[in-house]
Amino acid sequence: MKDPEGGVKPQLDGASAAGRGDGKKSRRRKGKRGGHSRNAAHPAQHVSSGELGETARPTDNVAGNPARKRKRRRGAGGPPDVASKRPQGEDKIVAAGQPARNDGESSPSRRNRRKHRGKRGLQGRPLAQQKPAAQVQPQQSAPVARSGGDNRPAETPGRTQRPTERDQQRSTPAQHPWPDELYAALDLGTNNCRLLIAQPTRPGQFRVVDAFSRIVRLGEGLAASGRLSDDAMDRAVEALRVCASKLKNREIRRMRLIATEACRQASNGAEFLERVITETGLELEIIDRETEARLAVSGCSSLVGRETRSVVLFDIGGGSSEIAVIRIGDSRFNRLANHITHWTSLPVGVVTLSERHGGRDVTPDVFEGMVVEVAGMLSSFDCPAIDIGHADDFHLIGTSGTVTTLAGVHLDLPRYDRRKVDGIWLSDDEVSAMQAKLLSWDFESRAANPCIGPDRADLVLAGCAILEAIRRRWPSPRMRVADRGLREGLLTDMMADDGVWRRHRNRRGQRGK
Repeated sequence: MKDPEGGVKPQLDGASAAGRGDGKKSRRRKGKRGGHSRNAAHPAQHVSSGELGETARPTDNVAGNPARKRKRRRGAGGPPDVASKRPQGEDKIVAAGQPARNDGESSPSRRNRRKHRGKRGLQGRPLAQQKPAAQVQPQQSAPVARSGGDNRPAETPGRTQRPTERDQQRSTPAQHPWPDELYAALDLGTNNCRLLIAQPTRPGQFRVVDAFSRIVRLGEGLAASGRLSDDAMDRAVEALRVCASKLKNREIRRMRLIATEACRQASNGAEFLERVITETGLELEIIDRETEARLAVSGCSSLVGRETRSVVLFDIGGGSSEIAVIRIGDSRFNRLANHITHWTSLPVGVVTLSERHGGRDVTPDVFEGMVVEVAGMLSSFDCPAIDIGHADDFHLIGTSGTVTTLAGVHLDLPRYDRRKVDGIWLSDDEVSAMQAKLLSWDFESRAANPCIGPDRADLVLAGCAILEAIRRRWPSPRMRVADRGLREGLLTDMMADDGVWRRHRNRRGQRGK
């Protein structure tokens, strides 16, 4: 049998014959070649190759491609206007890297074929059977940018690659660069025993894993006798046993355990630390006052804004009060403690001052007497005046139980909440109002307040007196409250010395290359 162009009609294989349909359908298609078919000017060519999203290109085997054979027939027997518009030389279209084709397609039809590639197949003609899901290859597309910006080669479409260990770590949100690096800091002060166990996170920050705090009043009776009492040492050792248990249950990379003013002043301070080693296994170091001031500054460095030029930071403790004057120039060091220009440590705290003046029944006259005593100590502190150019250039930062208590009372919290107190700003008028409010309450009223409690009811007004003396020496329109202190400073310094945040930046930089 000859085809319309005079050639011998090739025999079709089973797949091609099934794709073309029976003879009745072939005769129906021949009737449409006279120009009545709406697809005559745009020969359809979207025949599936058996892969999703892939369009089969015509091959040189005419016998195995019914669509191409039909296009040849349309080119020969179609309407005269279509055949006449085909330019000379277009009978053979040579593609790069492929043999010449004599399919009779015009350039507009080729452009349409490219334009509509990937759309529906022939209407009324079923697409070829899809391959099983395991053999289907996805359509090729441009490489997708990876998170992290690395230059690893893009995955080959259709080729399943097993994820590497690095990819699995990135895909886990809770994965941390240093999951086992824990740091611990313990501060045994005159009034409190505090412990923090933390894990470094972003540069300059850490996440608290475990914490402990208990009022032990180690310095109780110290001002009168010069020694630590047996009851006070028993309370402190019991709290340190709890801390030792917490430290033993975790793998700590590095820890630092310090003792402050009570052990510095007590004549039996060294003997007490030997008892602590024997009964708890914890070895505490007694730090000097300058180190204590620098640690307090390090713990509060994140609360000093970039616009600030001068800060007076104070830590009102149980047996001493540290004050640091910070001046920040145009260039700021990574460690805020390097900007300390003057510092002092007053040998007075909430425990010692309340024992001398009484803390239960405090009248306005008694309160003023405490303020005058602290102001006399500050008068011997040789510190130049602070120049204030703008309102944001200077402010106070208080890190102690006194200022956090004032903030909690100011917010009228049903119970103390560190998240709402740490970092809050109090104006000068608000601080004065809170001090007057506490001074108007009796001991029972202070003890009933959830932010004070019975343990601090006899100490809070002594702390307010120290705060008032500082405010009179350095008047400031505002004060920032910090519920942090020596423990945070210890953790910050240890992590910075070990370079954990620097390693974190290096790892981020390597991922970004």
